[in-house]
Amino acid sequence: MKGLVYNGPRNVSVKEVPDAKIERPTDVLVKITSTNICGSDLHMYEGRTGVETGKVLGHENLGQVVEVGKAVDRIKRGDWVCMPFNISCGFCKNCEQGYTGSCLITNPGKAGAAYGYAEMGPYNGGQAEYLRVPYGDFNCLKLPDDAQEKETDYVMLADIFPTGWHATELAGVQPGDSVVIYGAGPVGLMAAYSAIIKGASKTMVIDRHPDRLRLAEQIGAIPIDDSKGSAADHVMEITAGEGADKGCECVGYQAHDPQGHERPNMTMNELVRTVRPTGGIGVVGVFVPQDPKAPDELSKRGGMAFDWGLFWSKAQRIGTGQAHVKAYNRQLRNLIHTGRAKPSFIVSHKLPLREAPQAYQHFDAREDGWTKVVLRPAA
Repeated sequence: MKGLVYNGPRNVSVKEVPDAKIERPTDVLVKITSTNICGSDLHMYEGRTGVETGKVLGHENLGQVVEVGKAVDRIKRGDWVCMPFNISCGFCKNCEQGYTGSCLITNPGKAGAAYGYAEMGPYNGGQAEYLRVPYGDFNCLKLPDDAQEKETDYVMLADIFPTGWHATELAGVQPGDSVVIYGAGPVGLMAAYSAIIKGASKTMVIDRHPDRLRLAEQIGAIPIDDSKGSAADHVMEITAGEGADKGCECVGYQAHDPQGHERPNMTMNELVRTVRPTGGIGVVGVFVPQDPKAPDELSKRGGMAFDWGLFWSKAQRIGTGQAHVKAYNRQLRNLIHTGRAKPSFIVSHKLPLREAPQAYQHFDAREDGWTKVVLRPAA
């Protein structure tokens, strides 16, 4: 089968790879019809992770079941399914408590596994023609009869819609809250969308890419361009000097200031400044324990100069970590099915798999108009 393979920094290619197949009785084999390029894929693409060469990338996957293992009971051949990017067993201590993003079984020695991602297990990704899904009964979300009609919406259930929702859950967003979101990439836009669905009174989104800010405004958020002045001052002005009730970090360790300098602590300290006393902060942007290519020694060791004194004095709270997708994907699926949510508004390009290397280049360069790419292996 064909798959998108990591060859080294900024070097990916579509080539023949070993066929995905049933390996255990609990496996499901899915023919992939939609698979997204994620902002997290760019960390690997840029050489900022420990991903091994030869890895098939892709953790945002949707398709149709073509084969099931002998122990699979619920999922049937022909079902349309979307897979959480988390690969989880369903029965370990963390999975039983709903923390499926931190499964203790699927990536021995670490908490959490994923398709086609650095240091998250031996699993190939779904930017390929077929995908093996371990523990298929648990990990496959069955889709309704409008799966093909709304495919570009449903594929967002694999990661970014639940992850955006998770950011608002970690922050504790409630109806009527004002919310500030740092980053208008796909996850930041989904966090804004989630806050709006939840009934936020004001949703402010900070970025500097015009195409992303336009999308934020399109869904009813207040776009703030931090290249045109202090975003923090603007947030404080909008909130009458109090600060937002809740805040979300959707950028991560490769945050840059408007001048193009990498500042890993920038968004975190801005959130401490712009969220009100006793407010909540949800952090879903990726931060890593080691980053050899970081701009300073502290960041290389996974640390940051954090405004702890201000954070403590304001009695704020922070929730962090990857989304436990299964905690949200059924509810969000139902919002899509009934027409209450249409997360595909962020999609700018639908391309065949063979064009994936060029799509990675455009997306990585943050070129205008490249907000989200969906790949179609069957095209």
